Amino acid sequence: MVSYKDLGLVNTRDMFAKAIKGGYAIPAFNFNNMEQLQAIVQAAAETKSPVILQVSKGARQYANATLLRYMAEGAVEYAKELGWEHPQIVLHLDHGDSFELCKSCVDMGFSSVMIDGSHLPYDENVALTRKVVDYAHKYDVTVEGELGVLAGVEDDVKAEHHTYTRPEEVVDFVTKTGCDSLAISIGTSHGAYKFKPEQCHVDPATGRLVPPPLAFDVLEGVMKELPGFPIVLHGSSSVPQEEVDTINKYGGKLEAAIGIPEDELRKAASMAVCKINIDSDSRLAMTAAVRKVLAEHPGEFDPRKYLGPARDNMKKLYIHKIVNVLGSNGKAE
Repeated sequence: MVSYKDLGLVNTRDMFAKAIKGGYAIPAFNFNNMEQLQAIVQAAAETKSPVILQVSKGARQYANATLLRYMAEGAVEYAKELGWEHPQIVLHLDHGDSFELCKSCVDMGFSSVMIDGSHLPYDENVALTRKVVDYAHKYDVTVEGELGVLAGVEDDVKAEHHTYTRPEEVVDFVTKTGCDSLAISIGTSHGAYKFKPEQCHVDPATGRLVPPPLAFDVLEGVMKELPGFPIVLHGSSSVPQEEVDTINKYGGKLEAAIGIPEDELRKAASMAVCKINIDSDSRLAMTAAVRKVLAEHPGEFDPRKYLGPARDNMKKLYIHKIVNVLGSNGKAE
């Protein structure tokens, strides 16, 4: 048994309470490798922003659970080296799909886990989430549950259509499960293709697709039922068109990729949403930089020469999200 506290990590409880009171959201950045982790820690340390390091089931398998434990501990020490005296860093399991996986993460030093039973019948979702909560809380690990289904694809999580969260169910769910935060569905979705072209309209000034607005009435309904309770948005990448354009310019083929407008995320962060998940944007920033270097220097084969610029581009993206979208900068001095 590895305690996250021994690794220097924190859970989400105080972090979320401060975010709700302060009207900002905590960035939850997914990572799969060292360069992504370096960029996240550098951005959080420079902006003094609390941060959630998110790992999906697939990313954990890719990185190796033991290495991941030491990477998390290293992230805390690296943050201190960068001048962040008291880092507020969470290691979180994203979209856990079983009790066994969540238990394994708790036992290996995660400070927060998500159990996603949203695809199950309601009572089964409640029972599974309660089981994870009962185990995790013994070790002061916080738990995120989910009600409603997000469309799109992210690692092993796939859904053709979204189902909005029903506000009338949230009190019963939170009461019965004891979860610490709740992921809801208000129109965000996973991946870089969050909306089909027929769902969007074309901006006459730019010629780009504009997605439909998020269902803020659903969020407001949830807030009314659960005042002051931490709400989470998954699938909240904005899919920066400059990164998409760079990828396509240098041999990529991302057609009609579209994300969530940043002004809508700002609005959500000013409400009860205190955790916003961002994954695809990081992948796009990394891929764009790698493609550019290899296209301009086709003889290059030193990974540091293309992964270094990729890391820098991701760091730039993370700082932008922290400062200009989520408003979490300066909240973890």
